[in-house]
Amino acid sequence: MDKNKIMKYAAVFLLIIGIAYFWNRLSPGAIDKNFDTPQESESAIDLKELDKVTTHNDIPSVVKEYEGFTVDFNPENKTPNYVAWILQGHETEGATARSNNFWTDRELDGCPDTRDYSRSGYDRGHMCPAGEQKWSDDAMNHSFVMANICPQKHELNTGAWKTLEDKERVWAKRDSAIVIIAGPIYDKTDKETIGKNKVRVPSAFFKVLLAPYSNPMRAIGFVYPNMKCEGNMSNYAVTVDDVEKMTGFDFFSSLPDDIENDIESTMSFKDWNSNKKKNKTEKVNENDHR
Repeated sequence: MDKNKIMKYAAVFLLIIGIAYFWNRLSPGAIDKNFDTPQESESAIDLKELDKVTTHNDIPSVVKEYEGFTVDFNPENKTPNYVAWILQGHETEGATARSNNFWTDRELDGCPDTRDYSRSGYDRGHMCPAGEQKWSDDAMNHSFVMANICPQKHELNTGAWKTLEDKERVWAKRDSAIVIIAGPIYDKTDKETIGKNKVRVPSAFFKVLLAPYSNPMRAIGFVYPNMKCEGNMSNYAVTVDDVEKMTGFDFFSSLPDDIENDIESTMSFKDWNSNKKKNKTEKVNENDHR
């Protein structure tokens, strides 16, 4: 073969290699790989473990998974000990309409009837709100299970508690994902019950939130008495340690001890309420906690 033909074949070969290289760089799959992903320290965080809660052995407890959230139900109080879920930014919106179809889980011993709340003076207060379950028909339906409900004063349910729910959806969009755990706080003097099934009325409610992809990671707690709560949200903000002392529960124990101790002992409502995005990752795998 003469020298000219060899040079022509070599040029064609190099051209093919070049086209293949640039096609791979510009293909959709290659572009997707260039999205921000969690840093090494963040990718070690297992979202599936962050909503786990440790309670005392002497507390009646039945844990059940529903679509989008977990309930630790207390069959004596007829209310949850806590409800835990992970809210991702893309789950704050959806096409599913609010169902308003409260239902009793017959598989859960002690789960009350919606009629227990009728003319009781208390709302059926969601712990995991329906407004955060619009991404799925099943999740919306499950959010109305009575195991997710507590007797809540109307002024709190439609006031400060709703304001916090609205805020956490804003924060989930900003921080890609947040872990939320909510439930009632019972004092020894809380003897009031409602309905045929004697659903125990709590004197207060808690909510703890964790932003695992924030840089730095941060957490905060809120405690609201079961009544009309006036004033700024910051008046009800506390540390996670404070909530642990009130409830006896242990939150976020899957985190390394040094991180857990740091974020649970301090809080800054100003940082939480800031519009500034403080996370490294823009993209979270929507199947991370399913």
